[in-house]
Amino acid sequence: MDRILRTLLFVPANSWRMILSAATEGEDAVILDLEDACPLAEKETGRIFARDAIGTLKRHELDVFVRVNSFDTGFTEQDLDYVIVDGLDGIMLPKAERAEDMIRLDALLTNHEARRGLAAQSLAIIALIESPRGIAAAAEITSASKRVIALGFGAGDYSRELGIGMGVTSLSPEDRFLMASHPRACIALAARAANVLAFDTPFFGLVIDLDGLVHEAHQARLVGFTGKLLVYPRHIAPTNQVFSPAAEELDLAHKVITAYEEARAKGLGATSVGGKMIDYGSYRRAASLVAMDERLVAKEKQRVLAQASPA
Repeated sequence: MDRILRTLLFVPANSWRMILSAATEGEDAVILDLEDACPLAEKETGRIFARDAIGTLKRHELDVFVRVNSFDTGFTEQDLDYVIVDGLDGIMLPKAERAEDMIRLDALLTNHEARRGLAAQSLAIIALIESPRGIAAAAEITSASKRVIALGFGAGDYSRELGIGMGVTSLSPEDRFLMASHPRACIALAARAANVLAFDTPFFGLVIDLDGLVHEAHQARLVGFTGKLLVYPRHIAPTNQVFSPAAEELDLAHKVITAYEEARAKGLGATSVGGKMIDYGSYRRAASLVAMDERLVAKEKQRVLAQASPA
């Protein structure tokens, strides 16, 4: 995947103030939320605001997705009628549980692209998995449509379906880890097997517990997640840092690349750096890390230029 999506910030689609504020918070993507964060009486306002905000957010070099309401609400198609416009990157479908959900959404998006004069297959899908049934079907969900660029984990509804009292917010960090360890592994592995992105659940600890957030993000990265869903702007910077190459990682990567290329020039298939053997696999990992850093640097330059440009 060429997209760099470390941080995806949910923003209530019915709050124009919060939408405008999100444009400059530093996240990689905004998810305009028509589902949980948008009250029933505000759905139509949210649809209008989401539609009208897409162009503004794109000018800030942000990826823009809309979380529509799940199919079982009966609101999904009405949501799509409003928000599919030029500039939208894709749709997040909550309560994704079956391959058929992806097939159905794919067909709807194909129809809208044709009606709106958008490029075919230009709209992506993020499947938000929030239930045991969705966890069990993660691989099928990922492979059901070529539009699926990512799987996301929603621990809130998942914990409710497990019958955990007041849900994930009532758990200690240790219990949250225990509750989420299996679904995280399933989602991350299914995503990586299909070469798509994987986004960890929002952090359900105290808003001010940035150490807890960073610890959880590190755990998610080790499992195989490529980014994290967020609900608080103050969580963006530390999460971006976790899912970006650290300075010491980059330093080692450059040393590995140099040492391996020198060894290869001598006809050798392996060498060592810092007393540890490195081979072609080590070289590929190092090159991938450096390439990601270069893309992040280029992305940040584009963002700075966008912020400096007049609206």
